[in-house]
Amino acid sequence: MQAAYWALTWAKEQNKAGDISATVAKAAKMGDYLRYAMYDKYFKQPGCTSPSCPAGTGKNASNYLLSWYYAWGGATDANAGWAWRIGSSHNHAGYQNPFAAWALSNVNELKPKSATGATDWSTSLTRQLQFYTWLQSDEGAIAGGATNSWEGGYGTPPSNLPKFHGMAYDWQPVYHDPPSNQWFGFQAWTMDRVAQLYYATGNTDAKALLDKWVAWALDHTTVNADGTYEVPSTLEWSGQPAGNFNATTGMPPANPGLHVTVKDYTQDVGVVGAYAKVLMYYAAKANHAEARDTAKALLDGVWENRDDKGVSVPETKADYRRLNDPVYVPPGWSGTMPNGDPINSNSTFLSIRSFYEDDQDWPKVEAYLDGTGPAPVFNYHRFWAQVDVAVALAEYGRLFP
Repeated sequence: MQAAYWALTWAKEQNKAGDISATVAKAAKMGDYLRYAMYDKYFKQPGCTSPSCPAGTGKNASNYLLSWYYAWGGATDANAGWAWRIGSSHNHAGYQNPFAAWALSNVNELKPKSATGATDWSTSLTRQLQFYTWLQSDEGAIAGGATNSWEGGYGTPPSNLPKFHGMAYDWQPVYHDPPSNQWFGFQAWTMDRVAQLYYATGNTDAKALLDKWVAWALDHTTVNADGTYEVPSTLEWSGQPAGNFNATTGMPPANPGLHVTVKDYTQDVGVVGAYAKVLMYYAAKANHAEARDTAKALLDGVWENRDDKGVSVPETKADYRRLNDPVYVPPGWSGTMPNGDPINSNSTFLSIRSFYEDDQDWPKVEAYLDGTGPAPVFNYHRFWAQVDVAVALAEYGRLFP
């Protein structure tokens, strides 16, 4: 949705909107289907605390947030007659996108054709900004989220947890290994969307979130004279939001009892690329010199880590020790992986992925697993990271030519 919005904006500037009109129309159509994200996995009403909760009726089952996952599909054969849809009951701050919600409710070419599509996304825009504000720590970082299915089974959450439109606060919604909101990358990804909303529209609620978040992030960012840099990596959380919030208008109060600390730091190029975008969009709209200059310094530092494949830094991966972890297979079940690896009660992560052992660097991992070598150090070139850096470089040039 973000890409469609910017493509349309720039195409209009060149009088070439017609060249991409068909693609933009598809984006608008997808905006209709993306509303599945606003509903509980089984369409139960927000505030469900037992497996027997009834399903909602119409819009009373919608929480207007973007859940952890949602997907749909069906047979390519028109005669096959089957389709599927899956969703989630957990809402993570890192997955929200108020910029997309704004585009789908305000840009004529992107408004869905359904009767309530644009209205639903307008409601979602407000609800998402309320969600961020409800989750913003005293320091400025955004806490985890809220769930409509405690522990994934519609359990009864602890009574002391505050609720957002009926859904219980969860500092680590969905996965706990590792905790789902300990990674600073989620902060950078989601605040990039908030910053683009602020840059494009001047939204004051987005600015209020960014004023506090950017100040916190800059306080924990280091760029040295030699161009090396550090940004937050692992975050730790304590406390909780100030109280329940159920209003459809206005913003939640501040959270003096919700706190974040930075456990360690990173030079990860992808995270830095995403983080630099937050700083530059904010700087361009708020005329914030420190945010602008820090974004440039970080991107200059990333650029010093380029090689023939892209940009990367060495990473020590102690979690390779988990390769021998067992994989749960129900009693009495067995099978075969596509490559021939057997699946049974003795399967491990590695045993059903034996092709890893064909990698040229496998001996380093094997030595670590055997206890005869250190944790492996490799340079990874993740596609998302290369894209975040490339877009950040291009956008810095556009915003500050």
